[in-house]
Amino acid sequence: MFDFFKKQAVPPPNLEVDIHSHLIPGVDDGVQSFQKSIDLIQKFVEIGHKKIITTPHIMSDFYKNSESDLMKIYQELVVKLKEEKVEVTLELGAEYYLDEYLLERIENPEEKFLTFGKNYMLFETSFMNEPFYLKDFIFKAKSRGINPILAHPERYSYLIGNDELIEDLVNRELLLQLNINSLAGYYSKQVKSLAEKLIDKKLISFIGSDCHNLKHFEVLQTARSTKYYHKVMALPLKNYEL
Repeated sequence: MFDFFKKQAVPPPNLEVDIHSHLIPGVDDGVQSFQKSIDLIQKFVEIGHKKIITTPHIMSDFYKNSESDLMKIYQELVVKLKEEKVEVTLELGAEYYLDEYLLERIENPEEKFLTFGKNYMLFETSFMNEPFYLKDFIFKAKSRGINPILAHPERYSYLIGNDELIEDLVNRELLLQLNINSLAGYYSKQVKSLAEKLIDKKLISFIGSDCHNLKHFEVLQTARSTKYYHKVMALPLKNYEL
C-alpha cells in the first residue's frame, strides 16, 4: 500500500541526434559487417535516436581512409537500411586525427572534409601529449569557416588537471564533445571525474556515444541512468540543432 509514495525512477531523456560513432563497416576499429552495423543502428532507433552522424577514423598513418571511399560504403549502408526498413537519418562525418598531415590539409583551401551541420569537424588528438600545433590547427580551421569539435576531451591525459589549458581552448572557440560512456566510468575514474567537471562548468557543446560495438551500446544504457547524464542533457547542447 506504500508503493504510491515510493520515488519513481526518472526515465533517461532521449538524445535524438548522435554525432560520434563508428558504424561504417570494415573501415576502422568499429563494426566489421553491414549486418552488425544495421543491428546497432536499430538499437539506437529503439532508444529514441532519429539521426546518427557516424564518424569513421581518418588517420594518415593507421586508418588511411579517404573521404570518397568512405562515402561509397556509407551510401551502400544507407541503401541496406532502407531495405531493412530502419527508420533513421544516417549522415557521414569523420573523426580526424590531428597530425602534421591534417595540419597541411587544413591549410590547403582545395581540400574538402567530411563536416556536418554548421560546418562542424570532429577531430581527436594523441591521448598522452598535447600536440604543439593544436592551437594553430584551431586557428586555421576557424579561418576556413570550419568549426572544430574536440572529441572526448575528458579522455586526454594532458587535459586532466589542466583547467588553464581547457579554458584557453574554449576561449579559442573550440567546441567539446563528451563521450556518454565516460559518465559510467567506462574508461577510468579520472576520465569520469573530468567529464563531470566539464559538465558542471557547462563547457560541453556536444555529447556522443562513440559507439564501436555492442559492448559500447550496453555501457551506454548504464551511462544514461546516471545523474550526470541527466545533467548534461539539461545543457543547451548543439546536438539539438542538427
